[in-house]
Amino acid sequence: MSSRTSDVLVVGGGIIGLVTAWRAALRGFSVTVADPEPGRGAARVAAGMLAAVTELHYGEQTLLGLNLASAERYPDFAAELADVTGQDLGYRRCGTLAVALDADDRAHLRDLHALQRRSGLASEWLSGRECRRLEPMLAPGVRGGLRVDGDHQIDPRRLARALLTACERAGVVLHRSWAERLDVVRDRAAGVTAADGTALAAGQVVLAGGSLSGRLAGVPEPVLPPVRPVKGQVVRLTVPERYAPFLSRTVRAVVRGSHVYLVPRENGELVIGATSEELGWDTTVTAGGVYELLRDAHELVPGITELPLTETLAGLRPCSPDNAPLLGPTGLDGLLLATGHHRNGVLLTPVTGDALAHALACGELPDEARPFTPLRFSRSELPV
Repeated sequence: MSSRTSDVLVVGGGIIGLVTAWRAALRGFSVTVADPEPGRGAARVAAGMLAAVTELHYGEQTLLGLNLASAERYPDFAAELADVTGQDLGYRRCGTLAVALDADDRAHLRDLHALQRRSGLASEWLSGRECRRLEPMLAPGVRGGLRVDGDHQIDPRRLARALLTACERAGVVLHRSWAERLDVVRDRAAGVTAADGTALAAGQVVLAGGSLSGRLAGVPEPVLPPVRPVKGQVVRLTVPERYAPFLSRTVRAVVRGSHVYLVPRENGELVIGATSEELGWDTTVTAGGVYELLRDAHELVPGITELPLTETLAGLRPCSPDNAPLLGPTGLDGLLLATGHHRNGVLLTPVTGDALAHALACGELPDEARPFTPLRFSRSELPV
């Protein structure tokens, strides 16, 4: 059996694992990432909305603080990553327009606007006519909407590629095999045994395996991450030049109780998502899922039926019991978590990297991340 030793071992090479590895390497740690396909994961399916304001939900004001902290760091983070790698991340400060199609949706959006204002957030109520003036492709039936200029977007696939490049340039070792078992020595996480038989020893282990984080063998039951997979399906269309500009900003709505969003990229791609399905580990793209997305998007923007369909895909979001991430040290010495980001993984990338690097160096989370310690859960509190 071969072996390798590093200061930090990150289990999982999605965007959360890669940003953790990159930031740790910049702190002077020797870092290894264990993942058979680093740079892929759930981010390949994500739309990349940086929507701290329009993603606000009742009861999630604490998470709002973390989302806003990460959104505030995004311009500098994206600029730094682009400078280090020379790659375009598709970062756009285009804003978001959340619209309502009927009276019930309009009332819901009005309530959300009131919650945003009470939370000190900047959003502007628009009439249906004002919405269509901003986005002429919207359906005539739009009844009103919220304009949020502070919600931006990034291309998650480009983000993942750039983080992978940044890790390589920072000296991070990529071990292209999945971690099979956590190795615990004298009540401390000491590394993992990889599926290829390699022993990857480390001073500290960060479990950042997304929805798979709760399935790593060898993790003691009391510290096993309480994450579950939540399926999301997305559709990608291409906007031909003759239709450009099709949409100038992200458009989202609730249609018959289902959330739908349309995210236009500068390269002419239009991403439509996303379903939210509690179906375990199923990643099948279904006719029903695609139909519902296109049907709801068509009600918002009828012109999408003229666009070429280029891709359908499904992925798994890692969801915790309170829909917030699990960050930092666990009850097992040497084991830290960076998982459970649910629908906010792309948005929380900068703050997660900073928080985990701080925890690895100092043994504790920075102030903004402390409410998201894994220690907030005990196994007895978890739903059956």
